[in-house]
Amino acid sequence: MSGAAPFERRLVHLDLKGAPPKVSYLAEVFPLFRELGANGLLVEYEDTFPYEGRLRLLRATHAYSPSEVKEILHLARLSELEVIPLVQTFGHMEFVLKHATFAHLREVPPFPNTLNPHEPESLALVGAMIDQVLALHPDARWLHIGCDEVYYLGEGEASRRWLQQEHNNKAALCLSHMRAVASHVRARHPGTTPLVWDDMLRDIPQDQLTASGLPRLVEPVLWDYGADLDVHSKVLLMEKFRECRFPRLWAASAFKGATGASRALPPIEYHLHNHTQWLQVAGSAPTDALRGIVLTGWQRYDHFSVLCELLPVGIPSLAACLQLLLHGGFTEDVKTKVENLLGLSSLEMTDSTSKGAGSFPGSNILALVTQVSLHLRSSVDALLERNRYVTGWFSPYHRRHKLIHPVMIQHIQPEARSLLGRWSALVQELEAALQRTFQPDAVEEWLEENVHPSMRQLQALLQDLSEAATAQFLVGGPCWNQAAAGPSQPLPAEPGGCAGLGNPQDAQGSLGKEKQMAAKDTLTQQGPGAVTCTQNFILQ
Repeated sequence: MSGAAPFERRLVHLDLKGAPPKVSYLAEVFPLFRELGANGLLVEYEDTFPYEGRLRLLRATHAYSPSEVKEILHLARLSELEVIPLVQTFGHMEFVLKHATFAHLREVPPFPNTLNPHEPESLALVGAMIDQVLALHPDARWLHIGCDEVYYLGEGEASRRWLQQEHNNKAALCLSHMRAVASHVRARHPGTTPLVWDDMLRDIPQDQLTASGLPRLVEPVLWDYGADLDVHSKVLLMEKFRECRFPRLWAASAFKGATGASRALPPIEYHLHNHTQWLQVAGSAPTDALRGIVLTGWQRYDHFSVLCELLPVGIPSLAACLQLLLHGGFTEDVKTKVENLLGLSSLEMTDSTSKGAGSFPGSNILALVTQVSLHLRSSVDALLERNRYVTGWFSPYHRRHKLIHPVMIQHIQPEARSLLGRWSALVQELEAALQRTFQPDAVEEWLEENVHPSMRQLQALLQDLSEAATAQFLVGGPCWNQAAAGPSQPLPAEPGGCAGLGNPQDAQGSLGKEKQMAAKDTLTQQGPGAVTCTQNFILQ
């Protein structure tokens, strides 16, 4: 499958620091990865790895067990997917440094992003993490040691003192720690080559980079997820790294998780452009320069950020990008092939996607998430902000003071109840699908972020409607609550409305006791938040 492809190795990145899939789902999706053109995995465990001993506190509640990690590796072998584990060892250390036990190893005390490279215990810590991960990956030919986005490096007190010394600079500080970690890997695991993200190396002068000795120890992974990737600049960067004597380089693109921290649906066209640009880079470089490409699929921007696109939702984008790399472009024939492989009528994230099309593992999640993302919030906003009965007769002021024009209940309640009922049924179906694929905490988080806010708005509207109706339609009570609204502030008269009523005791506007009771009887409760007021209440 890889004969004419410009990238010999095509790795799918599994970012497990958010919504890690159950092993049962990975068993379904790994064969699809292979069929689509992948031949490897970059597995970023973070807090889902089953650390032991002093490191056990790093485990998340639903971390994989050692047996589950072994099962994942077995499943990957069955699908001919080579696994490269990733362990962060410098930046993005939040999942470690958030713990009080390791907080003293922060570069800057308030922030858990970056490890203090001056503390001997820092190297011992990441060394222990690496050793435990590789103990469960004994056949790993590569280990990714991270080292990207090392924010606040040089700003700690120890670093400030160190930087004041002659010839010391931030680049040297960065290189020193990378070299120490890579040397640990080489010494303890001689069959494993470290990989590093390239962003901290890009601006380091070529002579300093060469003299550091790092090029003899690691292979950089050049990452760029933009649709407007600068091909010429990337080729120049590759030339610089090769002149520094890095033996081989890798590329890293993105099929999801790179266009917004809270995005629910990946923009496939954007990611296709990113991969098209990487093809141009590969075509402009020496044939042996790039060993492979990692198609990243970020699940969180960092340990503390919200979930972005779930893995099943990103499958169409991944499929399109892998096939583009294999075929050297994304023609109509390639697009049709992808749609056939996935059982989709179209790759576009539209209503057609949300009607249940798709035969790949997790396609039902894609359909339901598409429906929620495209329509839930907008349908609720339309009711609350653009429905003339709600905006004109049940505004926030009305709701706060429990005021309601009787006839307006009939105009507002049925639509709100119908909308809540339809979405409740769909959300119930989505929750069940998510529970089959993900752990409970991931399901709870995704629904809390993407579903519950809009559902609560609908429930609150119906609850306020019920309370306002109950407060207004008291026996002998006026149509406008005088205590809440103040004197002489009647609602505008509506045809068939009750603006002509005066005080029930007035001769011209009196309301007999029998009619009052009859009117009250027409107000009925139909479950929580549901109120029905019939036309009989509107007295002539």
